[in-house]
Amino acid sequence: MTKYQLYRLLKRTESLKDERHPMFERNKFMKFLAWFMIAYYAAIMIFLGVMLGMGLKGNYSAAYHRLDGGFFYLLIIDFWARFAMQETPAQKVREYALLPIRRSFLMKTYLVRAMMSWGNTFWAFFLVPFGLVSVVPVMGWWALVGWLLGYWLLFVANSLGYLFTRALCMRHMLWFLAPLALHAALVCVCVVPDHNVLRVPFVLFMQGFATWNPLSFITVFAVIAFGFLANYRLQMGMLHDEVGKKEDVNMKSVTQFTLLDRYGMMGEYLKLELKLRMRNKQVRTQFFVGLGLIVFFSLMSYFTEAYDAGFMKSFICLYNYMVLGMMTLTTIMCYEGNYFDGLMSRRDSIYDLLRAKFYFNSMLLIFPFVFLMPLMFIGKISVWMNLGYMLFTIGVLYPCMFQLAVYNKNTLPLNVKLANSNSGTMMQSIISIVALFLPVAIERLSVLLLGPVWGYIPLIMLGLIGLATHRVWLRNIYHRLMLRRYENMEGFRASRNS
Repeated sequence: MTKYQLYRLLKRTESLKDERHPMFERNKFMKFLAWFMIAYYAAIMIFLGVMLGMGLKGNYSAAYHRLDGGFFYLLIIDFWARFAMQETPAQKVREYALLPIRRSFLMKTYLVRAMMSWGNTFWAFFLVPFGLVSVVPVMGWWALVGWLLGYWLLFVANSLGYLFTRALCMRHMLWFLAPLALHAALVCVCVVPDHNVLRVPFVLFMQGFATWNPLSFITVFAVIAFGFLANYRLQMGMLHDEVGKKEDVNMKSVTQFTLLDRYGMMGEYLKLELKLRMRNKQVRTQFFVGLGLIVFFSLMSYFTEAYDAGFMKSFICLYNYMVLGMMTLTTIMCYEGNYFDGLMSRRDSIYDLLRAKFYFNSMLLIFPFVFLMPLMFIGKISVWMNLGYMLFTIGVLYPCMFQLAVYNKNTLPLNVKLANSNSGTMMQSIISIVALFLPVAIERLSVLLLGPVWGYIPLIMLGLIGLATHRVWLRNIYHRLMLRRYENMEGFRASRNS
C-alpha cells in the first residue's frame, strides 16, 4: 500500500469512526446546531468585512493598510478560539499506535491535515469581502490573491503555534501563561505608546504578499517549517510516553480530607468530587479555564464599558455563575460511567452522590460571587442582581442540569490525557441554551414590570424554593435514574469499549 493510499484510508476511517460511534444517532441535533452557528458567524463576518472595508477608508492610507497594521489582533483571536474547536494530532495518532503503521507517518499525516483544515480558511468570510472592497480597487485582483494567500499562511502558522501550546498545556497548565504573556506584551507595545512602533513593519510585511514579494513568503514558510518540526518532535515524545504509560511518580503524602469524614457516605462522595478535579487532567483544565473566564469577564466589566448595556451586564453576571457548573454538570455521571456498576452495588449510593455533587457545585459559586463584588462596590451591578443570579443558579438552573444525570450514558475517560472528548447530546445542547438565555429573559421582564430592585425578587424566590426542596427533586432524579439503570449501564459499557 502506497503512502497516498494509506492517507486516503486514514481519512475514510475517521469518517467511519464518527458514524459508528454509539453517540452518533443522538448527536444529529448537535450537528445541525453546529452548522447553524457556523452559518450565523459566517454571515456576521461577511457583514463586518464589507462594513470595515468601507469604514476604514481614509485620506492618507488604504483600508487594508489599517487592517494589516494590526493583523496580529486577528491571530490572537484565532489562537484562543481554537481551544474550543481543535484537537492535537497526538489525540488522533494514539488510536492507531498499536497498528503496523509507522508513527512518524501518522504524526506527519495528521499535522499536514491540521494545517490544511477548513478551520484555517474560516477568516476568509471576513477577508474576502474586505479585500474586494479595499484591495481590488487599489491594486487589482492579482494583489488580492497574494494578500489572501499571505493571511491564510499566517493562520496556518498560527494553528501550529496553537498545537504546540496545547501539547505543552497537557503536560502542565502553567504553559497556558506563555502565549498569554506574549499576546499581552504585543498588545501593550502597540497600545501603550503614543505611536505604534510595529504598525509600519507589519504593513510592509503584509504589503509584500500583495506585491508577491518573495521575502514575505519565505519568512512565513520558514515559520511554518519550524512550527511543523517543533510540533512533530514534541507530540511524538508525548505519544511515546502515553502509549508506554510513562509517568513521573513523586513520593508525596496523599490528601485525606479527614474534615469530611463526619458526613459519612456523602462526605466520601464530596472527597470523590475534590479528587476528580485534582487528579483528572481534563476536569482540572475545565475548572481553571472556567475560573479564567470568570476573572476575564469580571475585569473587562470593571475596566471597560463594553458590557454596561442592560442585556450584556445581565448575561455576563449569569455567565460568571453558570460557567463552572455548565462545564461539568452537562456531563454529569459520564465520568462515573467508568465505575457505574460499582455504584449500583450499594443502596442509595447514587442519591448520596447526587447530593454531594449539588453541594459541591453550589459551594463553587463563592468564586464568581467574590469576583463580582468589586462591580457591586463601583455600582455597575446591584446587590440584588448578584444575589438573584447566584440563588437562581443554585435553585433553578442546577436542578435543570441535574436532569441530565438520568439521560447521560456516555462514559468519559478518567486517566487518558490524549483521548478525544465525546460530543454533546441533543438534551445537553437544549438545557445549555435554555440555562443561558431563559434567566436573562425572566430578569429583563421582571425589571421592566417591577423596577430595578423588586425585579430580582422573582429570581431570588425561585432560587430559594429550589434550594429548600433540593432533597425532593434530587430524590425524584434518583428514582427516575433507577428506572433507566439497565439502559444507562449498557450505554456506559458500550462507550467504554468504543
